[in-house]
Amino acid sequence: MKGIVRTHLALLCVLLLAAPPSMAAGDGPQSAPPAPGSQRPVKEANGPVGWATGPYRPAVPPRDNLSNSGRLDSLMRAGNLYLSLQDAIALALENNLDIAIQRYTPMIADTSIEIANAGGFARGASTNVTAGPNSASVSSAGTTAGSTQSATAASSVASSSAVGGSVVQSSGPAIPNLDPVLGAGFNWAHLTTAQSSAFLTGSNSLIQRQNIGNLALTKGFLTGTNVSLVLNNNNSSSNNPRNDFNPSTSSSLGVTITQHLLQGFGPAINGRQIRIAKNNREVSDLTFKLQVETTVAAVMDLYWDLVSFNKAVQVAKDALNASRQLLENNRRQVEVGTLAPIEVVRAEAEIASGEQALTVAETRVLQQETILKTALTKTGVASPAVAAAHIIPTDQIRIPEVEPVTPIQELFGQALSSRPELAQSRIQLQNQEYTIRGSKNALLPTLDVVVSASNSALAGQPNPLPPILGSVPRSNTAFFIGGYGTVLSQLFARNFPNYALGFNLSVPIRNRAAQAQVISDQLTYRQQQLALQRLENQVRVDVQNAMIGVSQARAQLLSARKAQVLQQQTLDAEQKKLQLGASTIYNVILAERDLVTAQSNSVAAESAYAKARVELDRATGQILYHNDVSMDEAVRGAVSRPPNPIPDTPPAAAPRQPGQYLR
Repeated sequence: MKGIVRTHLALLCVLLLAAPPSMAAGDGPQSAPPAPGSQRPVKEANGPVGWATGPYRPAVPPRDNLSNSGRLDSLMRAGNLYLSLQDAIALALENNLDIAIQRYTPMIADTSIEIANAGGFARGASTNVTAGPNSASVSSAGTTAGSTQSATAASSVASSSAVGGSVVQSSGPAIPNLDPVLGAGFNWAHLTTAQSSAFLTGSNSLIQRQNIGNLALTKGFLTGTNVSLVLNNNNSSSNNPRNDFNPSTSSSLGVTITQHLLQGFGPAINGRQIRIAKNNREVSDLTFKLQVETTVAAVMDLYWDLVSFNKAVQVAKDALNASRQLLENNRRQVEVGTLAPIEVVRAEAEIASGEQALTVAETRVLQQETILKTALTKTGVASPAVAAAHIIPTDQIRIPEVEPVTPIQELFGQALSSRPELAQSRIQLQNQEYTIRGSKNALLPTLDVVVSASNSALAGQPNPLPPILGSVPRSNTAFFIGGYGTVLSQLFARNFPNYALGFNLSVPIRNRAAQAQVISDQLTYRQQQLALQRLENQVRVDVQNAMIGVSQARAQLLSARKAQVLQQQTLDAEQKKLQLGASTIYNVILAERDLVTAQSNSVAAESAYAKARVELDRATGQILYHNDVSMDEAVRGAVSRPPNPIPDTPPAAAPRQPGQYLR
């Protein structure tokens, strides 16, 4: 018994060595190497047998680093964060959590390729991206934060999307298991059977001992072929004196090949899930690119709004200083008796209104800085240094003297070739074509050819029990006398060969399910074609609207600047009239209000123009190109470009603590 156990273990080791790890990767083309900087799950080493136990241990995904990049510290000085537009984009690529979350999408798609290479169904690729935060806005009750969703909503979205993409319900014939499977069965038995006649067994109580060991190795191939190698062993001994050999060992070694000839035939059919999985990997890359574009556009909008909000603070300060100067003038005139006291009260009310406007403008800047810092860091304002830092934009909005003119058809061409959404839809059409190919193949009958070849062997020791009187003498042929080595020599010498050839045919009579599946898949393909056309139309509309938005924003800016010049001259005229006694203080106050409104409109128009240019770049798919954003750096989460030098000029405002203006 010990001998046969050792023999089975030796055969098991041989079969394991015969199936190298490379066989487990499937027969299709392997997936492309990971992009630079992408993190792949790794298997922990487990001693000298790690190569054998690795496939049965889970891989460990790397943990995320929640520390901000060193670029953030290099831009800090004396509690101020000096931020250029390029540095803001670089910080977003390195620290933004929306981009960091989306980096997992290609890695999940890589696992789907491995599943498909093993013969499983590919998982669907998620195309959802997270919109960036909005800027702080002003309502009738004051400033309101610009976040796009509450923490509860964000938690709900994270919970629903954490499970990854769904399994693709592909139609068509089943795909073979492309990973080899090793099966083993061992059975030790002691059997005692009562016999009604001793003629055959020589005893009314037949006692048998059986040791059965079976090994099987099966593997499927993309051609629709399934190969099975089976080794059966049976070592038995009994109290039957009629046996020529006792104990004896019988074995058989056979290979069976089953090949699909109609349904399920060929790599084109059985490799469709691998192609779909690789397409989904490309879809994941495009989704990541779309997330980068969305985040970069949102950060640029936040930055330009912060620039305009700072200008709005300066406008409010200038208006407040003018009101204070007017109050001083009114007080002097009241003291000398040339002005009614009510004008002092009127000036004080104007100062109170100006202080309120300044507080609203300053707190809006504080909110905008908080929103921007949250978008550019991994921990938001959890760090006291980041929370207290005052962002000083070093770039200003620049308006070209002449608007560059690009033919609209050229912009359409850029958008249709660069927008990730269109590329995703085209890839989905390819996936549906693979699905239709599978469903059409399922219309065919099932016709399999089965070829098998096996060898059998028998060996043992002469039966030591005395023969029954009158029975045929035992055969003591030396060819069968021996142990398991004799059995193996007979197997590999093919002394007792067996061959078989057969066909299996299965024909569905009405085939309604397969017909309906083909129709359903083709209708889905038609839907996707129309959806792609609709998306192309919408892209053209986006480009056209973005062009119109730039034209309108430029016209609004020019008008606002003209209005500002007019209101400045009007205020100067009213002040001169007041000095000559030809006007009233009330008219001067109205002129000051109109000037503040015109200045605010001009600042808002500058921001609107800058954001319109950002939207045009996003609509045409050129936002990354025009801002020197490298997708390789976005994937790595590290920008090689050094931070812009901090200017030597003093900051525009001293650093302040959160809540300073909430009085």
